[in-house]
Amino acid sequence: MSNPSRLFECRWRASRQLLAAYLLAQAFALGAVSLLEIPLFAKVLGIFLCLAHAGWVLPRQVLLTHPRAFTRLRYSADGWQLWNPAQGWQAVQLRPDSLALPLIVVLRYRLAGERWVRSLCVPRDAQAADEHRRLRVRLKFSRRRWVAEG
Repeated sequence: MSNPSRLFECRWRASRQLLAAYLLAQAFALGAVSLLEIPLFAKVLGIFLCLAHAGWVLPRQVLLTHPRAFTRLRYSADGWQLWNPAQGWQAVQLRPDSLALPLIVVLRYRLAGERWVRSLCVPRDAQAADEHRRLRVRLKFSRRRWVAEG
């Protein structure tokens, strides 16, 4: 596991469980906004913001249909990298607050050259069971996972 020359690669697909959880959260948010006793323009603004958020998040984070949606992770001699169709492989630094749980992997990462940290959820139904287990094991026991490359 800790051999830095050993190539590790995994990929994932859209998750139905993540979609259901997101749509449930959106329904609660829209319901809460509609039940508030606030001026009509504030309700319309709140509903618009919820729908705008869905328009941004669904293709990029949940459905993975956007060209910049990350769908692969690999570790090689060049370090950790994420892949999307628009830009190919991009170097990333994984953050120590990433989670590798049996039901979900939450990757916290920073792209090379950027200051802010991003997140990526990989639920167990987004991969084959064995592949999800390999990803969790690799993230938990890789010695160089938090090292900034390059």
